[in-house]
Amino acid sequence: MLQFELQMRLPLRCFCIFRSLFSQRQQRTDPQRRGLSGPAMRLVQFHRHGDGGGIRVGVEQGDEGLGVVDLKAFDPSMPSTMRELLELGDQGLECAQRALSSGQCVVERSDIQLLSPVLAPEKVVCVGMNYRDHCLEQNAPIPKEPIIFSKFPSAITGPYDDIILPSESLEVDWEVELAFVIGRRGKHIKEEDALSYVAGFTVANDVSARDWQMKRNGKQWLLGKTFDSFCPLGPALVTTDAVKDPHNLGVRCLVNGDTVQSSNTDQMIFKTEALVAWVSKFVTLMPGDVFLTGTPPGVGVFRKPPVFLKKGDVVECQIDQLGSIINKVV
Repeated sequence: MLQFELQMRLPLRCFCIFRSLFSQRQQRTDPQRRGLSGPAMRLVQFHRHGDGGGIRVGVEQGDEGLGVVDLKAFDPSMPSTMRELLELGDQGLECAQRALSSGQCVVERSDIQLLSPVLAPEKVVCVGMNYRDHCLEQNAPIPKEPIIFSKFPSAITGPYDDIILPSESLEVDWEVELAFVIGRRGKHIKEEDALSYVAGFTVANDVSARDWQMKRNGKQWLLGKTFDSFCPLGPALVTTDAVKDPHNLGVRCLVNGDTVQSSNTDQMIFKTEALVAWVSKFVTLMPGDVFLTGTPPGVGVFRKPPVFLKKGDVVECQIDQLGSIINKVV
């Protein structure tokens, strides 16, 4: 009764913060939860055309292609970015669910530009050699521990933005990947608790300059992975409860309409839970941190002869239940 009375008196965001006092105790006593929140949603970040480029957070109505509920238009106290929304924890997602259920403040897809679901995360954590079939493709042994590297957050670009070919590289390649986003702060997370720290999943392209990855910079991968625009993400952050089984999803990459990669996330060596537990041994995970979980076979560098991206190419990365991102190479 007390919570109900406060909900009637306080702004929506204040009520959400108040509710966090109760749910933090629930989070400690219910570690087996699959994700941050029960409601299944597709969360997006976007610009409204003509509004000066301000970032907004929204919820898609149904599947891709329908309208988007503008959370800040629904309640001005709601945050303007996905990272801020995730920092509210379960309560932020519950508030988003209320906005979606209201059916109010809907903007048409034609009136907005979708951005990456997360911008300026603290960390972009990447995993190498994490598909069995990708290891077989290059006659490499199956890793016994996750191979972790990173991209700078400045590499992130939107689901339909251009991939910019750098003049410094002649060997730019594609890598479709399942990505997930951390929803709450954690360190030394147990594997059995790990999914409760995951806000949701999205599609990524780990664009890679193979000459810089494999031949230059002492064969350290960072520079070859982190040119501007080398991390398209999107189109939505699909909350964990909306994904039936993240480790049984079809994964495909098409270049100019031709399928170049086709596999399934069941080929992943280290699953989401193992990656969260492993990385959190070394660093504190924060809301908005992005993980790229590895790529299946079919990348250009291992083709005979090798094939690399050129200006005018169109790369489409698809993952079942999550959607697709389409990026032109310029």
